[in-house]
Amino acid sequence: MAITPQDLQSLMQEVEQEDPIDFADLPFDEHELRALVANHLCEMADAMESFSEEDRRLTLLAVAAKLVLENMVLHIQLLRRHGLPMSETANALLSRLREGKDPGSGES
Repeated sequence: MAITPQDLQSLMQEVEQEDPIDFADLPFDEHELRALVANHLCEMADAMESFSEEDRRLTLLAVAAKLVLENMVLHIQLLRRHGLPMSETANALLSRLREGKDPGSGES
């Protein structure tokens, strides 16, 4: 792979400056968690070396989409558990889903 796990960790921290992760009171060190994820993703990328460029992009996009969905679901569950309101954007998206409209179609 063209990037080392250490370089990926550094990039992750740069991204987190704009959008920090709340590690709260997890019983794990955030640097160790970041290292674990960086190592896993670099191993995954190395395992895709035999994939075509398009297949590699599609696989990484599918993995990212799954993680974003999982993060959204967990975030909504936490908000509900603590009785906190969702953002207007999240509420609008969920309302569209409840109404059966495709949020990606651009329909209003």
